Amino acid sequence: MQIKTASRLGLLPPYLFAELDRLKKEIQKKGVDVISLGIGDPDLPTPAHIVEALKRAADDPANYRYPDYQGLDRFRSAATDWYRRRFDVKLDPAREACAVIGSKEGIANFATAVVDPGDIVLIPDPGYPVYFSGCVFNGGEAYFMPLRKENGFLPDLEAIPAEVARRARLMWLNYPNNPTAATAETGFLADAVRFCLKNNIVLAHDLAYSEIAYDGYRAPSVFEVPEARECAIEFHSLSKTYSMTGWRIGFAVGNETLVGALGRVKTNMDSGPFQAVQEAAIAALEGPEDSVREYCAIYKQRRDLMVDALQELGLSCERPRATFYVWAAVPKGYSSASLTERVLKEAGVVITPGSGFGKGGEGYVRFSLTVSSERLKEAVQRLKALRL
Repeated sequence: MQIKTASRLGLLPPYLFAELDRLKKEIQKKGVDVISLGIGDPDLPTPAHIVEALKRAADDPANYRYPDYQGLDRFRSAATDWYRRRFDVKLDPAREACAVIGSKEGIANFATAVVDPGDIVLIPDPGYPVYFSGCVFNGGEAYFMPLRKENGFLPDLEAIPAEVARRARLMWLNYPNNPTAATAETGFLADAVRFCLKNNIVLAHDLAYSEIAYDGYRAPSVFEVPEARECAIEFHSLSKTYSMTGWRIGFAVGNETLVGALGRVKTNMDSGPFQAVQEAAIAALEGPEDSVREYCAIYKQRRDLMVDALQELGLSCERPRATFYVWAAVPKGYSSASLTERVLKEAGVVITPGSGFGKGGEGYVRFSLTVSSERLKEAVQRLKALRL
């Protein structure tokens, strides 16, 4: 029997982080002590009070049953209460909030909720790969919005052709940004809302990194723009804020119709997150924020260490105000991929080629700050030995 898979799979590049993991394992088999600065997976532990809440919830047989598709009422209330405290934004937990099994799942499923075959999806380039895969899986047509250094890695909305805007159904934004670590002010989000309302486009904002911030910066929510309630949905994850990447828990909030459409897709495609994890997430959202401040201080120390080292090596990079990434230009004579390959093979350090996030990422590499300062220092010494 000759098995044929769906042709849409051929439209996707290899998933970036799966490919990095494969290459890393190849090098490790050779006995190399690999330092991974590739994937943004926090090394700091989930705060103890969250873990204890999970332990208690896991002992309760009531949590062993199928969870509600859109999440426990108490979880959605905790999420909207957190939004009220954090952004001074009031949301209805019953109609304007939905639990997701990590924001990656919610982002992928949301395209199913709003994109028809032939619809244009406006995607930042470089950008999180799932924006593109969700477009492809639903027959959408991607239009890539370049993120350029000279524009602060913000898309130039005025440069989008009128015909593209007319056919566009969905726009993805992500600030603080992965992979560039760029930030956006409320004024830019207001411009994006106005653009989407003018052109009848759904605005989806990925806010996963809002709490990993430094130097007094506070990332805004798109819903600090009042008109955003007419066209927008926002995704937030507990993964980065509370070091809960493996727990797979997050939420989407915003326009009632958009949140409801995501909920309808989830009802047909999956179940809600395990209730014990939702109970732990409630403890995170309602609990003390000391660990968040502590972890941001650690990431800031690592940021300064890495930025200072890269600049000393002659690699151009900004000192980011948010995320735990550093986005650096590659030296002359290298592409993103060739630099990444040399650093891995000769220094045993995993970094991420910017081109893996789209054509617009060519000429850059991303360093993740999710290893200890001691390991970062070791990585820096290995990079210095390469004499890039």
